[in-house]
Amino acid sequence: ALNPWDVMLCVSGTAIACENALVVAIICYSPALRTPMFVLVGSLATADLLAGLGLILNFVFQYVIRSETVSLLTVGFLVASFAASVSSLLAITVDRYLSLYNALTYYSERTVLCVHTMLAGAWGVSLCLGLLPVLGWNCLHDRAACSVVRPLTKSNVTLLSASFFLIFLVMLHLYIEICKIVCRHAHQIALQQHFLTASHYVATKKGVSTLAIILGTFGASWLPFAIYCVVGDPDYPSVYTYATLLPATYNSMINPIIYAYRNQEIQRSMWVLFCGCFQAKVSFRSRSPSDV
Repeated sequence: ALNPWDVMLCVSGTAIACENALVVAIICYSPALRTPMFVLVGSLATADLLAGLGLILNFVFQYVIRSETVSLLTVGFLVASFAASVSSLLAITVDRYLSLYNALTYYSERTVLCVHTMLAGAWGVSLCLGLLPVLGWNCLHDRAACSVVRPLTKSNVTLLSASFFLIFLVMLHLYIEICKIVCRHAHQIALQQHFLTASHYVATKKGVSTLAIILGTFGASWLPFAIYCVVGDPDYPSVYTYATLLPATYNSMINPIIYAYRNQEIQRSMWVLFCGCFQAKVSFRSRSPSDV
């Protein structure tokens, strides 16, 4: 029988793939969007695109080609994709922090090397996590070791959940530091001008609110599933797994809106790509990652 939860995951995967495919196409099409900031956004969009395709493939193989080998491959593909997505979010957070903390030296070759190193490490670790089930860390031959996400073992999902909690705490710490830097800059401007203008107050408040929305969206999407993976039991009804996993997929649906479609350069590139409303050689103003 066709499970409606699987249908919703497939629909979610289709929406995720379409959204992020557009972001990847825009970044690849526009030579001006090759700064470290947009490289990180492209990495996030690529990871979410693969995650969306993985959800679609998982649905197709589950109802068309039923095979343990194919199941392991699709689950490993999903683990690697979502891990790369979360890791790319961490890399973007680190980049935002560095753009404020080292504002004078941010636009240098050292930043490019740092970004490429972060991405190489993020995708390398994500690939290793995705290969673990395929290389034997699964419960196909030991049902007692299964977790709430079959065929992953309890120890496997515990490792994934612990990694997520660590990344979430690091992101929380960095965003708190970013808020401190933003407030300190506003205070320094107020001292220089002898008062804090309304525009500075609004900009500071908007920046802090945006950071809170970003972190709140990320936590609300992934925390329920990560917690359930630790405390859940495989004997519990599968509806609990679906009910916590589906919101986690929504994070990959929201990421393009937060990190890409709100950006002026990407919006302009979309017009160039689809409407030709601007000249192809229009000049772009590269902004700091803290503005994105």
